Amino acid sequence: MNPIKKSLLFTLFLLCNFSFAQEKYTISGIVTDKRSNESLIGVNIIAPQLNEGVSTNEYGFYSLILPEGKHIIQVSYLGFITITREIELHSDMRLNFRLTEGSQQLDEVVVTEYSGQENISSPQMSVNELSINTIKKMPVILGETDILKSILLLPGVTNAGEAASGFNVRGGAADQNLILLDEATIYNSSHLYGFFSVFNPDAIKDIKLYKGGIPSRYGGRVSSVLEIFQKDGNSNNFHMNGGIGVLSSKLLAEGPIVKDKGSFLFAGRSSYAHLFLKFTDNENAAYFYDLNTKLSYRFNENNSILLSGYFGRDVISIRNSFKNTYGNSILNFRWNHLFSDKLFSNLSFIYSDYYYGLRLDFVQFNWDSGIQNFNLKYDFKHYINQDLKLRYGINGAYYKFNPGEVTPTGENSGANYRKLDNKYALESAAYLDVEHSFSERLKLQYGLRISSFYRLGQKNLNLYENNNPVIFNEDIGIYEKATPTGSQTKSRTKLIKTFTNLEPRASLSLKLSDNTALKASYNRMAQYLHLISNTSSPTPLDVWAPSGKYIKPQLLDQYALGYFRDFADNTFGLETEGFYKTIKNRIDYIDGADLIANNAIEQVILNGEARAYGLEFLLRKKKGRLQGWMSYTLSRSEQRTPPRTPRETGINHGEWYNTPYNKTHDFSLTGSYMFNKKLTMGLNFIAQSGQPVTYPDGYYEYQGVQFPSYSGRNDENLPAYHRLDLSLTYTPRPEKEKGWQSEWVFGIYNLYNRKNAASITFRQDRETARNEAVRLSIFGIVPSISYNFKF
Repeated sequence: MNPIKKSLLFTLFLLCNFSFAQEKYTISGIVTDKRSNESLIGVNIIAPQLNEGVSTNEYGFYSLILPEGKHIIQVSYLGFITITREIELHSDMRLNFRLTEGSQQLDEVVVTEYSGQENISSPQMSVNELSINTIKKMPVILGETDILKSILLLPGVTNAGEAASGFNVRGGAADQNLILLDEATIYNSSHLYGFFSVFNPDAIKDIKLYKGGIPSRYGGRVSSVLEIFQKDGNSNNFHMNGGIGVLSSKLLAEGPIVKDKGSFLFAGRSSYAHLFLKFTDNENAAYFYDLNTKLSYRFNENNSILLSGYFGRDVISIRNSFKNTYGNSILNFRWNHLFSDKLFSNLSFIYSDYYYGLRLDFVQFNWDSGIQNFNLKYDFKHYINQDLKLRYGINGAYYKFNPGEVTPTGENSGANYRKLDNKYALESAAYLDVEHSFSERLKLQYGLRISSFYRLGQKNLNLYENNNPVIFNEDIGIYEKATPTGSQTKSRTKLIKTFTNLEPRASLSLKLSDNTALKASYNRMAQYLHLISNTSSPTPLDVWAPSGKYIKPQLLDQYALGYFRDFADNTFGLETEGFYKTIKNRIDYIDGADLIANNAIEQVILNGEARAYGLEFLLRKKKGRLQGWMSYTLSRSEQRTPPRTPRETGINHGEWYNTPYNKTHDFSLTGSYMFNKKLTMGLNFIAQSGQPVTYPDGYYEYQGVQFPSYSGRNDENLPAYHRLDLSLTYTPRPEKEKGWQSEWVFGIYNLYNRKNAASITFRQDRETARNEAVRLSIFGIVPSISYNFKF
């Protein structure tokens, strides 16, 4: 054999051996709770010797690609005992893990909110995850654990005050938050106008808030995404748990349909304070109830189905005056299919409905309104290799908007039948998310979302001269409604307006050391739905309106830069972020705008712009008897509506003004301390700038009557807000793992009885004729007690 052939053969031999040495295989499977067989989200599966790892997805599935040979695999999750297993990998392997809940002995209180290393190395930023166990340790008003109240303790998250509905993220409005319960949209997240949230904590498995760096699979809102998943139910054994509180009680039942394959979950809550009013002459009432349901069945390792639902209602009535009923309903059918050990899919059919009804007895008519949508989603997660993972999918949603319908209820009714025109729309999107690890230190997540919105035909669409539904009266210097020049009717098969937007997303993590990283992100997002409201806190009477011929979609650009560090053996974690975001086409209202029962809402709306910027600091203590965090946000949130022509003035003279949800300073401290296995204390302290308001700066008199005059919008602030809450949880028999288990929770809300101002109004004293300011406070000190049990 000649030397050339020998060389070629030798080279081929080396290449074959090299190729064989580099052969890689996949281990994949599902991670569940051993006690309930519940799938677990965000479990870390790591090969520490190779410094490689993944986390389970929303359905507990993982896929890890490793070289051939022997490996040590570690499986770790908050509150569960870590599994360490040695495997020998010579082919693709299906490996399911069942985790056991960890012991709560004092010398083992080392559970953390999430893995510090994962937080440092992941390119994802501006994301906060909270466990249900952490939320339940927080002091709350009237003893009712509340998911929405807990996220208000995170940096960059505020609301309009005590008992205010909704929440604001990084200076955004409440309607700019996408709230998902099992992938279905929740349009109103509060019970009793904001006293409680609609989420029963006993039925919730996972909570994640995206404030920035939002992946491309989410769209339709420009401020944040709050993603919540319900529990699947126990497929091993039947269990029940519940609680009895001062104002409400709850009960949850779960168990197997087919052991180890299928499960059910039913959870209900109801308030009952109104029942005590029956013993008096007071006929007023205010109560809520909700129901969570879920059915799941796993046919085999590659196919499973889930059917989940939620139904909630609030009823507020005042004798001989009115009755208000409102609430959400959702239904979601999902099919999980595993095409291979590297390709996971989820197909969802979703129905979501928000209803608002008002019965006015004194004028004898009913008012009904709401929004319905049907959504079809098909999502894929593709594990190309250990350094490259893809998520892609499509979705389409159909909307029906009922702005309002007035129906007389008696012969002496003060109203005639009136139906505001229904509105219809389609929204579609396709997306691609890429998780790309360029090296151990540099990781990127980038993607693109292409969204389209189709405003469908409706009856009586007004037409205006120059397509301008708002005109400026130069003589008196105000904006006024334009008079329609005519109207047109289009069937739902015709299009009124079409919008298409490209929404690029990108975030990266540069690991400076094993416990330090720099991160940066950019988001472009579009929002096609608008909440028609000129209040600082959403109310059930507010209605949703689609973008169309006269209302443009909101467009966001957000930039964020962060520094992340773990120290003291991962006991403490520091997260600091700076952000800047701008929003185009943020709707504003002309002075004196009438929003209720307005069939031509475009006549009182102008398109403006908004911006927000700030710094966020979060310091966590993640180990030991004392755990919790301290957060501080310094920020500014503004908007403006400049004049459209040189002859106009714009809103607020076209100048920037504070949004109603601007909070310059926002500080919070929360923690829990375990004295022993029976006794745990929780503490919250909150201090923040007062809510922006518009005060009168003078008055004028006409025919003996005084009328206030106002300066710029939101130029003033309410007094600073602060309060301290405490709770104490007593578990009589913590060592008991079977049979009846219980705990008592004692709480004090607003310990030092601070009278925080919800609003300040001005009036003229009838006796002295002097103007005076009147402060309204909702809560002082509020003690509570609740009893929780399970068996």
